[in-house]
Amino acid sequence: MKGLGLKVLKSPARSPKTNAICERLIGTLRRECLDFLIPRSEGHLRLNLKEWVAHYNEGRPHMALGPGIPSPPAELGERKSGCGRHKLDERYVVHSRSVLSGLHHDYCLAAISS
Repeated sequence: MKGLGLKVLKSPARSPKTNAICERLIGTLRRECLDFLIPRSEGHLRLNLKEWVAHYNEGRPHMALGPGIPSPPAELGERKSGCGRHKLDERYVVHSRSVLSGLHHDYCLAAISS
């Protein structure tokens, strides 16, 4: 381990869930990112992990936020009666951003410029 420049961290005392949390994160990382990529070098791996971490923490929905999707932004205003939950005002369009070369996507609403 020392030859690789790594430091061994032991689980803190009286924290039985620490290993479970780490294993959950590592499993999610493997399933959502590393199972689909072949890193060419350590630098390539670090670049992909940096992009995935940003997507995981900011763009991806988390079950802890509750089931379904978040409510639409307040700037969309009140929904008209009879409109479905996914009905957008004509002034907005959905934009997609590719993450990890198309492995995942982030979506956002943007106002149409006139």
